[in-house]
Amino acid sequence: MTRAYRLDAPSGVVAQAFGAQHGPDPWGGGDLRPGEFAPVIVRSAKTSQRVIRPMVWGYPAPNSMTPSGEVQWVTTVRNVLSPFWIGNLRHVELRCLVPATSILQSKDDGVITPAPFLFTMAGIWRDLTDMPVFAVVSIDDNKTGKAGVPLILAGPQQQIWLTADWKEASRLLEPRDSSSTTCA
Repeated sequence: MTRAYRLDAPSGVVAQAFGAQHGPDPWGGGDLRPGEFAPVIVRSAKTSQRVIRPMVWGYPAPNSMTPSGEVQWVTTVRNVLSPFWIGNLRHVELRCLVPATSILQSKDDGVITPAPFLFTMAGIWRDLTDMPVFAVVSIDDNKTGKAGVPLILAGPQQQIWLTADWKEASRLLEPRDSSSTTCA
């Protein structure tokens, strides 16, 4: 399960790498943690062009406010058949790309070696009443036997994720051999 990730590139570089417009997003790079704003790539409802939009990483879990008043964030989509997620997944306009340069897994797994390039993870998002939020979609990695690893999308897969109907996009969720996963 993803606990944090890094994006060591400013918005302009991310926009250029993934064919997006970055507008006023001030992202300069660094660690990203649940409950914090991060840049994600969505398709504009008006123009269908890719746009970088700052959103909070994690959906507030239902009835999950701690006694101290902190929100517990659901950051990863692990069960794509769950009623909690399926509505977002089936609506193409609610899918997004989450740019990154490295991923921090669970405490036992440590850090995946940072990539010398940018890559994107599949995500979903929605507007809550006061802020947009997103979660990273995960799959099973057959090579390592690990469940819940982020779904990394290569070039053509990114476009499928952002534009295809659910039947086609859901094929990207099939467990895979991690050696066959490439980054763009």
